Parts: sequence; C-alpha cells; structure tokens
Amino acid sequence: MTLVVVAGTGTEVGKTFVCAALARRLREHGVEVHARKPVQSFAPDDTTTDSDVLAAATGEPSERVCPVHRRLAIPMGPPMAAEALGLPSFRIADLVGELDAPDTGVTLVEGAGGLLSPLASDGDTRALIEACRPALVVLVADAGLGTINLVRLCVEALGARHPLVVFLNRFEERDELHRRNLAWLHTREGLDSVTDAETLLACVRAVTS
Repeated sequence: MTLVVVAGTGTEVGKTFVCAALARRLREHGVEVHARKPVQSFAPDDTTTDSDVLAAATGEPSERVCPVHRRLAIPMGPPMAAEALGLPSFRIADLVGELDAPDTGVTLVEGAGGLLSPLASDGDTRALIEACRPALVVLVADAGLGTINLVRLCVEALGARHPLVVFLNRFEERDELHRRNLAWLHTREGLDSVTDAETLLACVRAVTS
C-alpha cells in the first residue's frame, strides 16, 4: 500500500479536481488506485460532493471514499460543522483509523480546506500527514497572485519530513505571472513544482514504483 496525501494552500484551490485527475491518470496506466476523503463538509443543497467526484474517478462507492457519518451538511470546517450539527467530536486518530485503505495499490487521501484548516477537534491536514506518513504530499496551490507566500507558509509548516511536490492549478502558460511563480518555486525555493496531471503522475509513480 502506498499513501499519497493531497493537501491545499487554502479552500477552493482545486484539491478534488487535481486528486480526481490524478486518479484517472493512474487508472489509465494500469495502477490500482483508491481515494479517501476522511471527512467532508458541504452545503445541504450540494448534489455532488467531493467524495462523489473522487468515487467517479476511482470506480469505488462514494460511501467507501468518505464514510456516511463523516459527511457534514453545513459549509464550515469539519469540527465546527460537527459541533453545529450536534454531532460527537472526532480526532485525527479517528479519521486515520477509518481510512480503510487497501493493502495494495495507491491510495490518494484528500484533506479539507487549507493545510492548517481544522480537520478534527485536535488537528488539521498537517496532523493527518504526520499520522499517515505518506510516500508523497501533493500541495495544490493556485497559480496566480499570493501563490509564493502561501506555498512557502505551507512548506515551512510541513518541514522537510515528507517528500513534496507542488501542483500549480489553473496554470496558464501565456500568463507571465504564472510562469514567473513556477520559475520562482523551482529556482528560489528549490521545490518540485508541476502544472499538469501527466507530470504529476510521473512524480507519483516515481515514489510508488
């Protein structure tokens, strides 16, 4: 079993989109792939949740991707959502224990919100990463203004304990700022940074082969 955690510099940077695209690419290359969303919160009128998107990409039941009791129908950070809904609190250890990751293939684990956004009553996605000890962390960031600051903050928070690749989502080659952000991350920060699913696939396969 190989775990890859998909984290983000913030909310709405496209973690689920990137995670699903990576899952589809892995399957196309004959790799057994699974996805897990340990906990999710969403608006009550959402007809498609993150776990539904990931389930469609991996071919698994949505309930396997995210347990039913970890689906919180209120758009708040998961521990706050549980409190607002009158549900029991939960800890990072509870989420890790419920991952139900198969013993074979690659399991993609997607966090919620930004890296340091509350994920459970006692921790965030960084704490989840520390508990899971994944083979790779994929840090999804927007490609535009503010990218360098947010990536640097997240990298500093993670430390150098886990292999890391930065994925610049919504990257436009014709956008000078996007190109400069990518170059800065490579040359000034020394970070592996990619902008397309095929290159990200190569990064994942490098640590899972």
